[in-house]
Amino acid sequence: MAFVMRQVKVPPNSASLEEARARTIEFFKQACRSIPTIMEIHNLYDVVTPSQLRSTISAEIRKNAHITSPKIIDMLLFKGVEELSNIVEHAKQRHHVIGQYVIGRGGLVQDTSTKDQETSEFLKKFYSTNYF
Repeated sequence: MAFVMRQVKVPPNSASLEEARARTIEFFKQACRSIPTIMEIHNLYDVVTPSQLRSTISAEIRKNAHITSPKIIDMLLFKGVEELSNIVEHAKQRHHVIGQYVIGRGGLVQDTSTKDQETSEFLKKFYSTNYF
C-alpha cells in the first residue's frame, strides 16, 4: 500500500494592507455565517445567543487591529480559519467553545458571597492564585 501525501492548499500572501483587510472582513463574514451551525453542533442555545458569539468574534478580530504587516495578518487569518474549522468540524468539544468564547480567557468571576466568610485568609489567597 503506497502512502500518498495530501496536498494542502495555502492561500497566497496578501500583497498589501488593503488586501489583508479585505481578507479579514471576508473571514469575519465566514465566521458569522458559521454561527448557526456552531450553535446547533455544540448545543449553545442555553448558554449564549448568536449575537453574543458574533460580538466575541468581532472582539477577537479587533484585538489585533493595531497590526499593520500583511504577513502577520495572513498568519493570524490562517490561525483563525483553522480555529473556525476545528470548531465547525467538532474537533473541539462544547466545554472548549464555552470556555474560550463564552466565558472568555479570563475564566469565571468568582462569587464572593456568604460562603467565603468562614474561609481563612490563607485559603482565600490560595484560591486566588494560579493553582486553582
